[in-house]
Amino acid sequence: MSASQPTFDLVIRHGMVVDGSGRPPYRADVGVRGDRIATVGRLDLAESVVSLDAGGLVVAPGFIDVHAHDDEAVFQWATCQPKLSQGVTSVVVGNCGISLAPLSPKGELPAPLNSLADPGRFRFATFSKYVDALQADPLPVNVAALVGHGTLRVRNMEDFSQAATAAEIQAMVQDVQAAMAAGAVGLSCGLAYPINRGADTDEVVALAQAAAAHHGLLCMHIRNEFDGVADAVREAFQCARRSRAFLVLSHQKVAGQANFGRSLELMDLYLREGADIPFAIDAYPYAAGSTMLDPFYVANSRQVLLAWSKPHPEMNGRSLDQISAEWGCAQADTIRRLQPAGAIYFDMDEADVSRFLSWNRCMVGSDGLPHDEHPHPRLYGAFARVLGEYARDRGLFSLAEAVRKMTSLSASVFGLVGRGLVQEGCFADLVLFDPTRVQDRATYTNPRQESGGIERVFVNGRQAWPLPPDQSGCWGRFLAGRGMLTPRHPEKVEDSVRPEI
Repeated sequence: MSASQPTFDLVIRHGMVVDGSGRPPYRADVGVRGDRIATVGRLDLAESVVSLDAGGLVVAPGFIDVHAHDDEAVFQWATCQPKLSQGVTSVVVGNCGISLAPLSPKGELPAPLNSLADPGRFRFATFSKYVDALQADPLPVNVAALVGHGTLRVRNMEDFSQAATAAEIQAMVQDVQAAMAAGAVGLSCGLAYPINRGADTDEVVALAQAAAAHHGLLCMHIRNEFDGVADAVREAFQCARRSRAFLVLSHQKVAGQANFGRSLELMDLYLREGADIPFAIDAYPYAAGSTMLDPFYVANSRQVLLAWSKPHPEMNGRSLDQISAEWGCAQADTIRRLQPAGAIYFDMDEADVSRFLSWNRCMVGSDGLPHDEHPHPRLYGAFARVLGEYARDRGLFSLAEAVRKMTSLSASVFGLVGRGLVQEGCFADLVLFDPTRVQDRATYTNPRQESGGIERVFVNGRQAWPLPPDQSGCWGRFLAGRGMLTPRHPEKVEDSVRPEI
């Protein structure tokens, strides 16, 4: 070896690099020094502390879960098994208007905040205290955080079934400003939920303006995903237009059998409403969703499975029809007896799911709920399912495009500088997987199953999955949103062409 030959901490040799940009795969070695990718190319003679022969495995950027509810779980998961086992190295928490901070409740939590964590876990009276904890605790994955509109309403309002008063809005604006100054990446809203339904558009705009002043995003779980979905999308674009915030439409879907096929209508709407607005969407690769147990959602679903019930945990994983039959009572009575509770709803059409996922501005998010005792399988399987089921088996898009949706597009939208690409100078968040074997194994019956084909995962240059026996595995970092150096607009995003499905 010549004196000028670099020495690496890690060299991954003979890999098929899918670099996250969308370009076709190519063979290369990847050299890592410290927490960064030092070189991508030929490294036949390079010395390294650790040398791995990828043997034809894909080497890709670590996946970014842009729609996560791991606000508290990242403190409890020593290994972050549900995420790392499917190749996720970064999560964006605080979605759907429900964030762990800023809130320290004195009593029971209203739905859906109770799906995020137990009341005692809401222990951060300010967003900066939450950030301090993320920076102080060893994290299994990288974490970026949104501040939730619903959390702010519960924190600042006596009656959150109503529109907020001017004084209450001002208090929430100050909380958003404080959260953004502490490092939040934006504001999330969940207008479909009881704690947020009373909010009008003016209230959302005021809070979104406070986030946009710090280059923060507006991530919206829209007001209605059923019959009123088109009007709800229009409202979201109106909020973004007035606040001048980058818009992310969360877990895009059209729910309820009467609305099957309306994904085509929404894609046309995106192009009309979004012509002058920077925006993106996220989606998960399943035709069933999961949230609080609610009679409206039940009435609009083909089947309902119980995800958790505080008074009746013995019923977790059972169908609502089975529980009603066993108890010998009407469905409405069953729902009341199970509360507080959460459920899995089969209420979408696969063709719509595929169209959303295929759209070129669509990122992948799991929307997994780690607090659920019988979770939706998306918690463990969403990203492997995109690679296996949708890219390889069905050919809905290429492998390179699947990886782009889970890496560079997400990093660009959320301003995660140095993430989402296998390029020199980027952080060494890496996943090695077998493209012929990668698949989700989690099912609705047995949801806590690790994905297949994910061979190794690195977080900031350190192996995090499978975890070496002598390591703690906590190499993640808090990814602050303040003072980002890259634009919020996704790079090279062209107008979508409607996929034929």
